[in-house]
Amino acid sequence: MTDNRTMTDASTKALEQTLTIARDNGHAVADPIHLASALFNDDDGIGSRVVAKVDAAEGGAGMDQHTVDVRQVRQAIQRAILKKPTQSPPPHEATIGSGLQKVIQRAMSAAKANGDTLVALDHLIVAVYDDKLTKDTLEVAGLTKKLAAKATEEIRGGRKVTSTSAEENYEALEKYGMDLVKAADEGKLDPVIGRDEEIRRIIQILCRRTKNNPCLVGEPGVGKTAVVEGLAKRILDGDVPLTLKDVALRTLDMGALVAGAKYRGEFEERLRAVLDECKKAEGKIILFVDECHLILGAGKSDGAMDAANLMKPMLARGELRMIGATTLEEYRQHIEKDAAFERRFQKIVVNEPSVEATISILRGLTDRYEAHHGVRISDAAIIAAAQLSDRYITDRFLPDKAIDLIDEAASTRRVQLDSRPEMIDVLERKIMQLEIEAAALAREKDKASKKRREEVQADISNLREDLEPLMEKWESDRGRAEELKNAKEKLAGFEAKAAAAERIGDYEKAADLKYGAIPDLKSHIAKIAKEEEERKAAEAEGIDDDVSLDNNSLALEVVLPMHITEIISRWTGIPANKLSQTERERLLHLGDRLKERVVGQDDAVSNVTDCILRSKAGLARPSQPDGSFLFLGPTGVGKTELAKALFSELYDGDERHIVRIDMSEYTEEHSTARLIGAPPGYIGHDQGGQLTEAVRRKPYTVVLFDEVEKAHKKVLTLLLQVLDEGRLTDNKGRTVDFTNTVIILTSNLGANFLLNCDEASPAHSREVAREQVMVSVRSHFSPEFLNRLSGIIMFNSLGAAQLEKICHKAMSGVKKRLAKQEIRVVLEKSGVETILDASYDRNFGARPVERYLEQTVVTKLSKMIIGGEIEAGVTVFIDGVIDEDSFDFVEPEKKRPKALHYRVEKFPAGMTLNDDGELMAEPAPIID
Repeated sequence: MTDNRTMTDASTKALEQTLTIARDNGHAVADPIHLASALFNDDDGIGSRVVAKVDAAEGGAGMDQHTVDVRQVRQAIQRAILKKPTQSPPPHEATIGSGLQKVIQRAMSAAKANGDTLVALDHLIVAVYDDKLTKDTLEVAGLTKKLAAKATEEIRGGRKVTSTSAEENYEALEKYGMDLVKAADEGKLDPVIGRDEEIRRIIQILCRRTKNNPCLVGEPGVGKTAVVEGLAKRILDGDVPLTLKDVALRTLDMGALVAGAKYRGEFEERLRAVLDECKKAEGKIILFVDECHLILGAGKSDGAMDAANLMKPMLARGELRMIGATTLEEYRQHIEKDAAFERRFQKIVVNEPSVEATISILRGLTDRYEAHHGVRISDAAIIAAAQLSDRYITDRFLPDKAIDLIDEAASTRRVQLDSRPEMIDVLERKIMQLEIEAAALAREKDKASKKRREEVQADISNLREDLEPLMEKWESDRGRAEELKNAKEKLAGFEAKAAAAERIGDYEKAADLKYGAIPDLKSHIAKIAKEEEERKAAEAEGIDDDVSLDNNSLALEVVLPMHITEIISRWTGIPANKLSQTERERLLHLGDRLKERVVGQDDAVSNVTDCILRSKAGLARPSQPDGSFLFLGPTGVGKTELAKALFSELYDGDERHIVRIDMSEYTEEHSTARLIGAPPGYIGHDQGGQLTEAVRRKPYTVVLFDEVEKAHKKVLTLLLQVLDEGRLTDNKGRTVDFTNTVIILTSNLGANFLLNCDEASPAHSREVAREQVMVSVRSHFSPEFLNRLSGIIMFNSLGAAQLEKICHKAMSGVKKRLAKQEIRVVLEKSGVETILDASYDRNFGARPVERYLEQTVVTKLSKMIIGGEIEAGVTVFIDGVIDEDSFDFVEPEKKRPKALHYRVEKFPAGMTLNDDGELMAEPAPIID
């Protein structure tokens, strides 16, 4: 074996592979043809790149118009190896033959003559041509020595081989980046809609003499990379100044540059190779580094320079033109700290586009997504994606979040298109179950089994009749969708070819495509779409009633707004049915639904509803929460219940998800840190705040601050920003959006003044009580705090009439639970009076009534069920009777107390219970 110190690592590996190839083929001696196999069989090696370089230069100047394919080269080499005589049994090891030794010596001589200190792969590739068999084999495949030598020279790029990893630096830009102009030419980049101002600004900076390095700064997802792709498209079209014509716009992957750099100096060597290629190009190469903050510190180790320090001199002198892109946060944290690096870039802020601009962007991208997924995306879905993402997804930015919505909705449609529709699946399963039953009945000989088998066979026949047209319709829908997808993909290919033909001056081909194939294909696509619309219109009119369905198309090949709402529902947890309803439907009857749940507080409900309606109609300040209220009143009158009901109606429907903060836990000044997170250096600083984290994860919610008067003044000061601007900054510097929340603060201040006022009290008395409450409120809360609230809502104490409704409302839940066991409960009027007499206390509101029901009525019913006193099919009547044991003989004129009495009766014949626990007629039995 040769001395490894005279060869690069790749050359040594190639020689080791040569010996392995010789041994595996039964050859005791390794020859140059085995070396050729090792050199050209590596997909990522220099040999394959040489063949690709020759093939790409077909018809190019100086390349003799030869074409060669790497598979042809490999097959020719393999045929030559197979013709050599083999040894049996095969050798354990192969040795280097004299012919291969001469090739190695020739490569060493070539390296020395070229001023290289080590033998590289390109030396070996040229040297193998000194062997006649190898030369003839390669030339038969079309790869002559002249072509190989020229290609290796181009790949090396004039570099000297001075390190064992020299091959890694050949064509460094090809290895560590991608040509965006070439990608645009091949149609791999999505179209860029708008962003003309940002692209013009980039062009202006790139045309400067020095410091010609723009840096795009913006939030993630606003389109920074798309701006650079738009520049690549302009360079391709020639729509740039002369200084930027025919330049190569290449990405630089910092991760690939650092990956695998094990030894000190290896990263610097790779980066230096990239920079040297850019310098030799004399301004014809522009580098684009996404996440350019990674340059700072990349590759840095003890005693080594990082990437930024290697680039700074070239950036300052204008020898290297670079476009950077990073987020505002990363720019602040990394780039601004290195003033020397920052001054070499010109900052361009990329702002989030408006909803209208996002709709235009989505319309421009629709064709690409339709072609990819094979579905049609309606314009209504595009508008819904932009509007709903802007409203409901606040932690991400347009247009990225809207594009993701369209992409996922189209993907979901495609998955459903490739899967069997639910209706067909259900029918097939029913048929399979009946076929199993029929097979089992076939073994029985009795009359009943035979009769049942005939019935099953008839059912199978009927189901097959139902299934057949559905299957035909589904296959037809799938066929149309597939035809449309293929046509759109073909159209995209034709348009790319036409654009490429125009750029290279092949106007005949461009005209054939633009005025022949492309219009024909567009008319074909329009015809398919028109036929689909006519078919659906016919189905809607009932022309095809035996097949038509609610969705018209079983294949579901159209993306509609309802599909967008389904995706948002998955992302945010907001029920899809609430998203799909219009604001008018959802909000017009909000007050009525709230009054059903919150009894005796109609004025409070109306005030809250009016404020919510103003906000949802867009007439309130957009930077404020949807509503912020201070609920005042005695305990147990419905303050917390209204907050829960509001959350249930507006957002989630599950009251457990309400954000509830007990302000009695925030009586100390330092407790403010619990809301937004502890500052750096304190315990728990790595955990978010209880308030900010809850709202950041679920931005559509009701935030309930219970007993707010018990909180420290500093805590209330913290809430001023939330109430006024609808945002709060946590301990990590993140701004949390509160504009889609409803803020509710409850307090018992002045409750004693409201105890004797209910809805039946005179208006003057209620007004006096409210003014007394406001005196207490103003003395406790600061004017700036009260001034930021949407409303101060006062709750009346509950009278007997309201408590009677609450009693029935509380019992309705018990009735529904018992209905599942076929037990009915009827609470008579005398029973309600008895419960209220035993539990009512004006000072405590409705809670004692609910507690009494739970402890007395529910407990008694539970004992009766477990004791077997009541069972399915009975009604339990609960009424109040005079308690004889408590009769007062001393004062006979005193009103005698009542006790609850439970009477059990069976259901009338033919009656059963519905889900609400009410009697209903039993449904007629279903006859198969």
